[in-house]
Amino acid sequence: MLGAAFAQILATALMVVLFKQHNYAVGAGLAKSEAVVAALLGSLFFGSTLSPTGWVGVFIGGAAVLILSGFNLKTLSVKTACLGIACGAAFAMASLCVREAALATEIPFPLGPAYVLLSVIMLQTAFLTLYIALFERTTFLKMWLHRKLVTSVGITSCIGSIGWFSAMSLQQVAYVKTLGQLEIFFMLGISIFWLKKPIKKNDFLGLCLIALAAILVMLT
Repeated sequence: MLGAAFAQILATALMVVLFKQHNYAVGAGLAKSEAVVAALLGSLFFGSTLSPTGWVGVFIGGAAVLILSGFNLKTLSVKTACLGIACGAAFAMASLCVREAALATEIPFPLGPAYVLLSVIMLQTAFLTLYIALFERTTFLKMWLHRKLVTSVGITSCIGSIGWFSAMSLQQVAYVKTLGQLEIFFMLGISIFWLKKPIKKNDFLGLCLIALAAILVMLT
């Protein structure tokens, strides 16, 4: 659980750094390809086994995310690529540690993942509170001034984490992450119907590939 807590903090910090890059969308796409990294790391170090169909679905999902991010080798900077890969690897490692912790507790579902989630959040809260108190005390004031937004982000993130932790305790991380890429449908839906941004050809191709990847993962 300690490994999961710190890996998730590192991944989030790297994601914030990615947002500051000029071609951050591509870096974020590399970070969101964590399903592929989770499949590779899981097979190498955690004894995870995926079916041939599952491997195909995972790699198709990874390719779909890169297409949606506008991935282009000609414009991709080495710094952004390294940050994106490192971020995806950290998120993948955090997820793999979460699954291992949930299985190691031997507590029946759904109490097992709930216990792991509570433990991880408590560890992260303690560490980050100590860090802010020592090095960035003004952050407490900023959080208080934007407390409504902070509370909204915290609540929605917690709800999302409940879903992720529960799913990863029941199934291989790579499968869960690949199926979780369906969130992009909701993101593009908000972009189209709320922000009034038209869908691009690459977006349509990426969505079709994500749908195909999800179907393949569900069939395993």
